[in-house]
Amino acid sequence: MFRPLIGVTTYLVPAGWGVWTEQQAALLPVQYCALVQQSGGIAAMLPPDDPSVAADVVSRLGGLVVSGGPDVDPRRYGAEHDPRTDPPGPERDAWELALIAAALEQGVPLLGICRGMQLLNVACGGDLVQHLPEVVGHAGHSPTRGAYAAHPVIPVPGTRLASLLGTATLDVPTYHHQAVHRLGAGLIAGAYHPDGTVEAVELPVEAPGGLALAVQWHPEQGTDLRLAQALVQAALNRRELAEDPGAYTACAPG
Repeated sequence: MFRPLIGVTTYLVPAGWGVWTEQQAALLPVQYCALVQQSGGIAAMLPPDDPSVAADVVSRLGGLVVSGGPDVDPRRYGAEHDPRTDPPGPERDAWELALIAAALEQGVPLLGICRGMQLLNVACGGDLVQHLPEVVGHAGHSPTRGAYAAHPVIPVPGTRLASLLGTATLDVPTYHHQAVHRLGAGLIAGAYHPDGTVEAVELPVEAPGGLALAVQWHPEQGTDLRLAQALVQAALNRRELAEDPGAYTACAPG
């Protein structure tokens, strides 16, 4: 069975291994690769590169996962830097924004995860909340430093997300202190936290190989493969359509 190539973006950070105490490294938690592999795709790591080659890279992929990681530079959405926001990472921001733009332009299926959702919103002209309020006793978004939590999200009926996950409230693995504020052009909210925080966004896409969806939570930290499976299936549909344009005569979201 054909397995589509799914690109996954990486961190760019100092790291140590073996005798090397600190080297600049392109890193990715293995759970991202496992998520793609278990969903029927082949995972390819995409370390930061010259944004000018992003369109060429995306043209070779069946799908794209924009992974989690440090905060987006607030200057990307016209805001001042909050002291609680991570130091900027210009190489990764520029690279991933270029990948997102190329995927949207070429119709390559896209799944954003955590930071990936925030970047998709910024790419579409939206902005972010730089630090969510901390509430004692709240099933929060990152209640313990360095540990994933679980909290409920409520899918929005009629969205692509709801078509994949249903409309019932579900618990998801989460770790974030920022969130979408003003939605970017064309984006709609696909799910909310009970406190009103946007937990998923999507661009309505009707093409059979189309998917432009992002979630604030971390599916790679759980066992639910449905979002990644949808990405892989969209990549397969897109490939089939390219090989036989008459294979689909009509389609609808979901």
